[in-house]
Parts: sequence; structure tokens; C-alpha cells
Amino acid sequence: MEYGSAGGGSGGGGGDHDSSDPQRRKKRYHRHTAHQIQKLESMFKEYPHPDEKQRLQLSRELGLAPRQIKFWFQNRRTQMKAQHERADNSTLRAENDKIRCENIAIREALKNIICPSCGVPPVAEDSYFDEQKLRIENAQLKEELDRVSSIAAKYIGRPISQLPPVQPVHISSLDLSMGNFGGQGLGGPSLDIDLDLIPTNSNLAFQPPGISDMDKSFMTDVAANAMEELLRLLQTNEPLWMKSSTDGRDVLNLDSHQRIFPRAMSHLKNPNVRIESSRDSGVVIMNGVALVDMFMDSNKWVESFPTIVSVAKTIEVISSGILGSHSGSLQLMYEELQVLSPLVPSREFCILRYCQQIEQGLWAIVSVSYDIPQFASQFRCHRLPSGCLIQDMPNGYSKVTWVEHVEIEDKAPTHQLYRDLIHSGMAFGAERWLATLQRMCERVACQMVSGSSTRDLGGIIPSPEGKRSMMKLGQRMVSSFCSSISTSTSHRWSTLSGLHDAGVRITLHKNTDPGQPNGVVLSAATTFSLPVSPQNVFNFFKDEKTRPQWDVLSSGNAVQEVAHIANGSHPGNCISVLRVISQFASCSIFYSELFHFMK
Repeated sequence: MEYGSAGGGSGGGGGDHDSSDPQRRKKRYHRHTAHQIQKLESMFKEYPHPDEKQRLQLSRELGLAPRQIKFWFQNRRTQMKAQHERADNSTLRAENDKIRCENIAIREALKNIICPSCGVPPVAEDSYFDEQKLRIENAQLKEELDRVSSIAAKYIGRPISQLPPVQPVHISSLDLSMGNFGGQGLGGPSLDIDLDLIPTNSNLAFQPPGISDMDKSFMTDVAANAMEELLRLLQTNEPLWMKSSTDGRDVLNLDSHQRIFPRAMSHLKNPNVRIESSRDSGVVIMNGVALVDMFMDSNKWVESFPTIVSVAKTIEVISSGILGSHSGSLQLMYEELQVLSPLVPSREFCILRYCQQIEQGLWAIVSVSYDIPQFASQFRCHRLPSGCLIQDMPNGYSKVTWVEHVEIEDKAPTHQLYRDLIHSGMAFGAERWLATLQRMCERVACQMVSGSSTRDLGGIIPSPEGKRSMMKLGQRMVSSFCSSISTSTSHRWSTLSGLHDAGVRITLHKNTDPGQPNGVVLSAATTFSLPVSPQNVFNFFKDEKTRPQWDVLSSGNAVQEVAHIANGSHPGNCISVLRVISQFASCSIFYSELFHFMK
């Protein structure tokens, strides 16, 4: 690789030389040494888009100007792109030739076809098109069969071809009247359920097509542009953001945003697309490094936001970032977001998540939708650059500023019970994300503190280890509850009763959670509105004195709290061990948690 610079000039001693000399009109070139090229190539393999700090470091190590480093990487990327294009073109030409030969062979074969019924040749003008149509349908059916077979094999542990014919299990008059919802049973029509095909709690892995080096380079550019837009949204007020006159929340000025970040058209096909945007900030009791590690790990991401994130999978790690740090890390992920009700469909995203350390103690994480053609038609939502800015504060705290910005295509009307919550942007807005993050960080801090408030009347929790185990059990209860009423694609809800507009819905899934018996779990859910405040409803369910009024497992007997573990600053955030006062005494664990954003 060479770097050229113009020689000569009009000033100084320019008059002493003949300007017509061809040697003077040529550019002088600097040819890199073998060591420099080897170092640059090694850096290019890991970071094809080095930032300014990395370019300066290379400049000092190799004795080259930063401008030379920048031009070398630009030229190398152009060269790599051209190589990939040549390889792709060659592959496409070979495939085209193969298809052309196959097409000619089919046409020749069709000329000699005789109908076995009537003994005459088929009509020539339509046969070719009919054959092509059948070939296309055959390929589609084979692809669908392979997909269904792989799904079934994953659930039942062996290939579908090895299974004997399965007769569906007939469950008649499914009766859920134990709860006696208003004195009416929930029995519905009989169900034919094949238990071998009931989905488990483990969701399907999102399988993408092969990702080439050119795709990765394009993803890197998309993530870098998204990070630039997010930082502007996080750090700019007017004219991008305005204060709402009703509740004082930050509202995005869509006209100003379109002028600053112009887009040709919506990513979704429906012209009636809604845009949800929100911004909020707050302080959490967790340091920045721990937060970044949690956001860049899909498993921790689900565990930390069980009420919002129902599924998260890392499809592929595009870049692992700088050694020992998540800065520069880029991942292709799949996630489903939920509201805890079967009446609200989940939102599916295929996103790029990119992390960058802005400076010491300051991190930015951006998520932006990335369309994979094979799956883009399945998604009703497109995430525009969204994410958070994390700034370390003293004593292990962090200040987090959060931005959510999505396009939504409503294929069906939102249920009236949730219409205001969804259309106001509160259901999936920045305020909810931040409130959930603050609650999660507070819960983790309580697990680490041994001297937090604990009342034990019966020796139920004899040691600090027992207390931590009880708190972990409480967290698993929350995750299990959220999973059981999730509208994830792995759950298929059926309406059994018309008790009211929302009805009663059930779903079945196989339980494979560790520590729990394997079997089929039946979940039933209903939704209704009450003319009382959320705080009063929360207090009613939390109060042990009112528990016999609604808990059918207590059989109307009084309930006593025998152990109490506080896991937050609010009195409602706690874990209680309850004992039913009856001839046959029994204990149960009750987990209560209050999210302040619902007020």
C-alpha cells in the first residue's frame, strides 16, 4: 500500500526549477515497509473501522502520520469490498449457468411427455409454466416440512420420522371453577391437545442466515451511525426534545428529528405507523461496569428485566470489543418485549447492540433494528436508535439516561383496557425501563447486604445463606410468573370463557426449569378493570389479614406471616413466608414488589 503527496510548489525556490520537468510533475510515493503492512493487516482483521484513539496509537507505533493510517484503512476496506463483490459475482454467474442448463433440460424433457390417460402430448404453451409453479410449490413445502420436523425433533428429543403415529390426548370439559370467579365456572369446549407438541419454556433459537464479512462490515457502519444519533438524542434538549404540557415528560419533536436525521421512508410497509419516543434519567445503585456487563449478556438481560423482556438470544457476536472491556462490542440479537397480559401481543425485534466507552467512567449502549430479509416480514416493530448513557458516580452508584424510539405497526386494534397505556408510550417507554432497572439494582444490593431488615418468628431462615437463598427463590418466582403469562411466540393462548370482554385465556407448556418437576404447566389468565387506585389494590393483596378473601389455597382460614425479608427501601418490596392457621398447617412464600412508574 502506498501513500502519495504532491511535490513542488509555487513559493520559495520554485523559480530555480523548470516547471516543465516531467519528474517535477509526478507525485512522490511512500511505500510502507513489510513490518508496517503486517501490523496494519493484523489490526484490520480485528478492527476494520478503528477509532481516532486506535489510529493515533498505530501512528506512534509505526511512525506514520494519522492521515496515512486513515487513508490506508479506507483503501483496504474498499479493496476488501471489491474482492467480496467479485467473489459474489462469480458465484452468481455459476449458479445462473446451472439454472439455465437445468431449464433447457426440463424444456427438452417436456417435449417428449405423453399423458398416460389420453395418450396425447400436453399443451405446450402452458406446460412449462405449470412445471415451474409445481417446482416452486414443492420447494416451499419441503422447506416448511424441514422446519416443522426440526422444531418437533427439538421438543421430543428424536427425529420426527422415528415416531409412531400419535393420537391426540382428549381433554374434555376442562374445568377451572376452583377459583369460582364470580360463581361461574370456566369450563369451555373440549380440547384436543397433542402433548408431544406442547412448547417448553425454552424458546426457539432464532437462526439467521450465514453472515459474511461484508455483512459484518455493513453492520459495523449501521451501529456506528446509530451510536452517533443516540448520543445526540441523549445529550440534546431543544429542538429535539420538548416538555409535555400534561405530565412534564420529554417528548420527541418529530419534525426536528426528521430534519436532523432524515430518512427516506418508514421501515414498515403500513403507512399508518405509530412512533413511540421517550427519554428519562435517574440514579441506580450499581456501578457502570456491572451495568454494561448486564446489558451485553442476553441471559442477564432477561433475568434483569423479567417483566419486560420475555426472550433474548444472542444470534452472533460481530465484534467482541477491546480485550478486557466491552468497548467496541457489537452483537446481533433477537428479543421479545411484553406487557404482562395475554391481551397485549409481544413485540419482536432483531437488533444490533453496540457498546462504546466514551471516556473514563462514561459508557453508551445503543440498540437498533437490523433487517434480515428472511425474517423481516414477521416483525411489526422497528427499533430506531435507542439505548442509554451510563455515567459512574461516587459510592458505586451510576446515573443512567435512557431513550426509547420505535416504529409500531398495529395490525389489530389494541384492547380497550390497555389502549391508553400502549398509545401513551408508557408500556414500553424509557420511564418503565428505568424504573425496572432501579428496582432490580436495589434488589441486588439487598442480597449483598447481610444486615437488612429480616423478621423470623419461627426459625424459618436460620442463616444469612438461607436468607440469600430465599431471595433468589423469590426472584425465580417473579421470572416464572412473568413467563407463565407471557405472550411470547412460544405460548398460544386460547379463550375459554366470555365472562367479560377480556375473557379467560389458557395456555399449556412443558416445564423444564431446573429445580422443578418436569411436566405440563397450565396457565389461566384474565384481565379486568377496578375503580380503585393501583396502590390500594397492591395493599389489598399484600395484607395478610385480607388474604383469606381471595386466596383459595387458604380455604378461608387466617394467615400469619412467620418470616419477612425486606428487599427494597419501600415497605411493599419484601418476601414473606406465610402460615395458614388451620388443623392442617402449611406454609407458602409470598413475593411482593411495587413498581413506582405505575403510580
